[in-house]
Amino acid sequence: MAIKIEMLKCFTVVATEGSLSAAADALGRTPSAVSMMLKQFEDHVGSALFETARKSRLTQIGELILAEARREVAHFENTVSVIEGLARAELGYLRLAATPSVATTVLPPVIFAFTKKYPNVQIDLRDMDSATIAQELDRERADIGIGSFAKVDGMQRIELFSDVFGVVCRKDHPLADDWDPLNWRSMAEHTIIANGLCSQITDPDFAPILASSRLMVPNTVSLLGLVRQGVGITVLPRLAVTGFLDDFAFLPLADMTARRTVHIMSRPDNLLMPAAREFLNLMIAMKRDGTLTLEV
Repeated sequence: MAIKIEMLKCFTVVATEGSLSAAADALGRTPSAVSMMLKQFEDHVGSALFETARKSRLTQIGELILAEARREVAHFENTVSVIEGLARAELGYLRLAATPSVATTVLPPVIFAFTKKYPNVQIDLRDMDSATIAQELDRERADIGIGSFAKVDGMQRIELFSDVFGVVCRKDHPLADDWDPLNWRSMAEHTIIANGLCSQITDPDFAPILASSRLMVPNTVSLLGLVRQGVGITVLPRLAVTGFLDDFAFLPLADMTARRTVHIMSRPDNLLMPAAREFLNLMIAMKRDGTLTLEV
């Protein structure tokens, strides 16, 4: 018969309590059941572990085995605690990938609420463009992605919000003086800095403007740095510049209906780690009850 963890637990409790009856009370079992399990353990060891039937004094080998048994029981109980913590999302890790605008404006209140409830979960947040996020999800290097995605087999996709595109320029740019009638044709004479989100604009009047661009800058911070320098103007969704409106003008277009749609994407709930599942549920609940503010 192999040594079982229940045998080690029984032995350590008997040695600690000093009697079968006290150990039985501590273990919630009958004295006869405790005695039988202890006998099985001693038979496996091949030596008596206690000097007397009262179990109040250990033999020499009993002393040595007790030290090892306590270490093993403590390790087992710690392992059980970790497993249960992971299952309840109290422990573990969460890998988030989000576009920069979402990472800076949408996620902070969600992460704040999540860490208050699950303070021991390790969170890894990376900001990147939507195409890279989709790759990270496919390669299982991210648990939850937030960006603009097409439908992907084997993934669940939930719409989070949508926001309108507009022209982004310096506040002293000529377009900012009289932008009410602003349309795509108004932009033709200005230098356009393209970015990764421009591909989501399907308006045919925008196509020649995008084709004429000689600058392509995927990173939003670098993009806005060029706009600030006066290199040119760009087109971005409103949320992407929410934190920069003190420095830039965001000009809606009169004849433009294009919007960016942002989704939450992940594997199905039953394939997610508990921590990721709880984060996803929290984000959806905050959107539903209005505690997640989406400035669009």
